[in-house]
Amino acid sequence: MSPENTFVIVGGGLAAGKAVEALRENGYDGRLVLIGDEPDRPYVRPPLSKGYLLGKETRDSIFVHPDDWYDKHDVDLRLGTTVTGLDAGAKEVELDGGRRMPYTRLLLATGSTPRRLPVPGADLDNVLYLRRVGDSERLKAAFTAGARIVVIGAGWIGLETAAAARQAGAEVTVLEHEELPLLRVLGREAAEVFAALHTDHGVVLRHGAQVERITGSGGRADGVQLADGTHLPADAVVVGVGITPNVQLAEAAGLEVRNGIVTDAHLRTSAPDVFAAGDVANAYHPFLDRHIRVEHWANALNQPATAAQGMLGKDAVYDRLPYFYTDQYDLGMEYTGYVEPGGYDRVVFRGDKAAREFVAFWMSGDRIQAGMNVNVWDVIEPVRDLITSRAAVDDARLADPGVPLDRVTA
Repeated sequence: MSPENTFVIVGGGLAAGKAVEALRENGYDGRLVLIGDEPDRPYVRPPLSKGYLLGKETRDSIFVHPDDWYDKHDVDLRLGTTVTGLDAGAKEVELDGGRRMPYTRLLLATGSTPRRLPVPGADLDNVLYLRRVGDSERLKAAFTAGARIVVIGAGWIGLETAAAARQAGAEVTVLEHEELPLLRVLGREAAEVFAALHTDHGVVLRHGAQVERITGSGGRADGVQLADGTHLPADAVVVGVGITPNVQLAEAAGLEVRNGIVTDAHLRTSAPDVFAAGDVANAYHPFLDRHIRVEHWANALNQPATAAQGMLGKDAVYDRLPYFYTDQYDLGMEYTGYVEPGGYDRVVFRGDKAAREFVAFWMSGDRIQAGMNVNVWDVIEPVRDLITSRAAVDDARLADPGVPLDRVTA
């Protein structure tokens, strides 16, 4: 490509950082601009609720590239800059201050924003959310020995922050409106494992909890009032009730938006020369034969390579199975595959569920839809192969740790 081409990446996270890397690795030698609204260069987010929050990883370790990488690869890095508009017809983005920048190809890697809790008191100073590095640092400062922490929401962020708070010696209560944490994500069979994990580590789980308001004085929260009249004192309140994809630019520009920015399998949007990747992309998945939006690190890591190929006019599709992982206390887990709530018949466990050393398989008929390994390692590839092969498997052989995973077919 000639130097007069301008490829613009909007976003400041892992997807944006990997996109500029993939473009340069694939031979793009034109103008390359990365525009992020944060002051920091692109960084990865899992450590913010894991190693960095726990103090096991340094701040330098979270960045996608070293500080000088962007200069060495001739990337025009615009940090602390907000893209306020997109004109897909004119092929221009508008920056804060009104300046317009033309593009030849555009990638939207705008990520997502934590959902705010719609109750009185949710804007008090020590009501904390987690998305950016500064959020993680505020949580770390709040998680001290003896501190009373109330976590609202028992999804992945809620449970990981609860684990970090307990490991710092804080007293932790987790509020969840469902019967079990992660019930909608994992189903009852596996959700029970995470409920037991946290109660075994001293977390108080309150299920069926309805938050009425966050109480406080002098601008600071001092507790959470529940609808049943219970008041829980708190030195800090952590809210983890999901995220919302940042689709405002795409929506205002007339791109197709439906639970994210809709793309095809090449990660092309409904607008010519505009692509999307990461949390914000609701992409068609060829293997699953449906559009899915995945809010996990692996998509931000891997989708940009496909998007870069498309931006360069090559015919690549994104068909990797969804993958995510978590680390909580002494439990490490990996999950691959895709199952909608209620989209399976049963869960087959291989190993010791009570000891939290097992592999779980979500089954539909005689086929595996998804697999999760807990404190069992080096199995993610054979599990992925079983899913993508669509092979019929035998439950008894699948449940027997003595039978190799490549010999469980019926």
